Amino acid sequence: MIKTLNIHDSPIIGAFATCTEEFALVPQGTKGKICRSIEDMLKVPVFPKLINGSTVVGSMSRGNSNGLLVPRGTTPEDLKDLDIPIHNLPSKLNAVGNVVLANDSAALVHPELSDNAIKAIRDALKVDVYRGTIGGIKTVGMAAIATNKGLLVHPLVSDAEMEYLEKIFDLPVSIGTSNFGTQMVGSGIIANSKGYVAGSNTTGHELARVEDALDFIK
Repeated sequence: MIKTLNIHDSPIIGAFATCTEEFALVPQGTKGKICRSIEDMLKVPVFPKLINGSTVVGSMSRGNSNGLLVPRGTTPEDLKDLDIPIHNLPSKLNAVGNVVLANDSAALVHPELSDNAIKAIRDALKVDVYRGTIGGIKTVGMAAIATNKGLLVHPLVSDAEMEYLEKIFDLPVSIGTSNFGTQMVGSGIIANSKGYVAGSNTTGHELARVEDALDFIK
């Protein structure tokens, strides 16, 4: 099965789509063939949506099995058929998917998020929330991928950051890239514990790193 594709003719699929163990979100207008491929690879239903009128639903949202975080001002009615609690992030940093990295056990977030925002994330996702960086980058949601089986992170992650990630997520952490050397690895991959999809420019070597890091090698 081919595990690479474009969304809206772009390999930066992590900006356009996001997923959890239960569902995936893609922008309205995504071709049916692409939606079916994502369903097959992630083994979850795919919902075409806009968030605040935007097609970059991956950058604008972050969820896990307990809830979905979206920017303040987003109308929950727009997402009601997801059958999961929808929560607004009370922050000017409204690109939620860029500033939050999460799975079902923990979240690492942009270090400048307020205490009020941290509480909202904790209440929405029902996980412990920690501020931090990856490779010195504050937009941790695009600098890494986290599933319930492993993390794949920016190649410039420091030893201290890697140790911190391993401690808070209690999972192995590996480094890698997507889309032929893009270090913001989260911009080019969406994944859950059942499968993954990568941007069309991702090489075979990069895919092998994804499969090893996220425990898909049988």
